[in-house]
Amino acid sequence: MTTSYMIWLIIGCALVTWLPRVIPFIFVRSIQLPAVMLKWLSYIPICILSALVIENLLDTESQSFVTLDWPIFLTFIPTVIIALLTKSLSITVITGVMIMALVRFFV
Repeated sequence: MTTSYMIWLIIGCALVTWLPRVIPFIFVRSIQLPAVMLKWLSYIPICILSALVIENLLDTESQSFVTLDWPIFLTFIPTVIIALLTKSLSITVITGVMIMALVRFFV
């Protein structure tokens, strides 16, 4: 059963999550940022994506040292090649999902 307290809690959590993401855009949209800062900000998406990919490629839970998660690595290589060749996010994602399904089925 959902109570009004639960609804207000969800709304509060949504605001606390949403506001720190939106407020910087509100302040920055009327300011002309220097070229150096724009160049620096352009690296943020690739850094976040790289961190997510590398985290998934490494298996840290199975042993006392870090190893490659081979099924994910086997999916990663052809997916990266497809991404570089097509430069299309949708084709890359669809291909990566299909390759991962094949790897999980056969490995």
